[in-house]
Amino acid sequence: MASTRSFNPLRQAGPSKFGFWSIVLLTINGIIGTGIFLSPAGVIKVAGTWTPLVYVLAGVFAGVLAVTFAAAARYVSENGSSFAYARVAFGDDIGFYVGITRFMAGAIAWGVMATAVVTTVLGIFGGKAAVTQTNTTVGFIVLMAVLLAINLAGTGITKWFNNVSTMGKVLALLLAVVAGLVILGTGGNHFDELRHLTNPDGSAMIPGMDTTIFVGAVLSAFYAYTGFESVATAASEMDRPERNLPRAIPLGVGIVMAIYVGVVGVTMMINPQGLLTSTEPVILASAFNNPVIRNLIVLGAVLSMFGINVAASFSTPRIFDAMSRRQMVPAVISRTSGRGVPYVAFLLTALVAIAIPMAFGYSMRGIMVISSVSRFIQFLVVPVAVVIFYLGRSRHHTHEVHRNVVLDVVVPLVALAASIFLMVRFDWVGQFSTPDGGTNQWAVWAMVIGYVVLPVALYIPWKLGTYRRAAEEKR
Repeated sequence: MASTRSFNPLRQAGPSKFGFWSIVLLTINGIIGTGIFLSPAGVIKVAGTWTPLVYVLAGVFAGVLAVTFAAAARYVSENGSSFAYARVAFGDDIGFYVGITRFMAGAIAWGVMATAVVTTVLGIFGGKAAVTQTNTTVGFIVLMAVLLAINLAGTGITKWFNNVSTMGKVLALLLAVVAGLVILGTGGNHFDELRHLTNPDGSAMIPGMDTTIFVGAVLSAFYAYTGFESVATAASEMDRPERNLPRAIPLGVGIVMAIYVGVVGVTMMINPQGLLTSTEPVILASAFNNPVIRNLIVLGAVLSMFGINVAASFSTPRIFDAMSRRQMVPAVISRTSGRGVPYVAFLLTALVAIAIPMAFGYSMRGIMVISSVSRFIQFLVVPVAVVIFYLGRSRHHTHEVHRNVVLDVVVPLVALAASIFLMVRFDWVGQFSTPDGGTNQWAVWAMVIGYVVLPVALYIPWKLGTYRRAAEEKR
C-alpha cells in the first residue's frame, strides 16, 4: 500500500499560515530586492526621460504574467508553483524537468542575493577594503545560519520576518518619494537636465532614443519585477491558496509598479546627476543631501536585501520538498521538523546556494544564465498549462473552478507571446561571452550541469523506482 504522504502534497502547517495580506507582502518582498536601491540609474542611463514610461510598460508586462500565474493557482494549489502546474498539465516527466531546473535556478539566485547583501553591508560599514573573500565567506555563512534559525522557528516566525522586512523596505521607498516631493515643492525640477548631462569627455551621458533602445530598456526594467513566479511555491503554508493567491499576486505586482514609478520619477526630478554619477553602495541615497534621509534609505536597502533572502529561503526549498513528496527525489528531502519545516530541503538548498558562489569566487557573471533560462521555461510552460486547465485536458486532477475565457485563455496567450518576444530579444551572446569576447566557460558548464547532468542523474533513479522502493523499505 502506498504511503499516505505521497498523496498528501498539501502539508498542514498549523494555524500560522500566510493570510491574504501576508501573501501580498510576500509578493512584494520577493520582487523588491537590491536593484531599486543599488542600481536605479541602470535604466535611466539607457532610457533617459522615458524611464517612468519604461517602468510602467515593464510593470504591465509583468502584470500579464502575474495574472497568468494567479490563474494557474486557481486550478492547482499544491506546493511547487511552476513545477506543480507543469506536472498537473503535462504529466510527471515534464513536471520533473521543470522542477529540477527551477530548484537549481532558485538556489543559485538565492546564493547571488545572499552574496549581494553580504558584500553591500561590508561595503557600507567597512568600505571597499572590507569586501574581501574571507569576510564575504564568513558573512555568507552567518547569514545562512540566521535564515536557517528563522525557518526552523516555524512558518509564523518566518511570516513575521517577511512582513516586517517588507514593510521596512516599502516605508524606506515611500520616504524617498515623499521627501522628493517636499524637495520639489521648495526647489526646482531638474528632470529636463537629463537631456544635457555629459560624460567627462564631453559625450552625451544618455544616448538618443530609438525603438531598439526603448525595447531594450523595457526588457531591462522588466527584470526588476521578477520574483512573483515563486510566491506560490509554498502554497500549503498559505490560507486558502486557491482563493488568496489569484488576488494577492497581481495586487502585489501593482503595488511594486506604483512604488518603482514613484521612486524613479521623483529622484529623476530632484537630482538626476547625483543618481547617474554616484559611486556609493546605495545609489538611491545619492539623490538626497539630508543625512537622515540618506541613512534611512540605506537602512531600507539593508532590510530589502535581507527580506528578499528571507523570501528565497522560505520558497526555494519547497520545490524539492514538493518533488520529494511525489517520490520524484529521495524521500529524506521531505523530512520535516516538529514545526512542519522541511529542514533537509532547506539544508540542501542552502548548500547549493553557498557552494556555487564560493566555487566561482563570488563572481556571478555568466552562471546566472541558468536562472534566466529557468525563468523562460516557466514563462512559456505556465501560460500553456493554464489554457490546458481551461480546456479540461490536464494530465492530473485540478480544482473545479469557474472558468473565465479572458483570464484563462486570452491573458495567458498574451503572456505566452510576450514571453517568446522576451526570449528572442534576450542577450544570449552576452550571457555566454566574456568581456574580451571569448566564451564564458563557467556559463557553459553551469548550463550543462543544471540542465543536463543533474536532471538525468536524478531522473533515471526516479523512473527505475529507486526513490519509491527506498521509501517503502523505511516504512
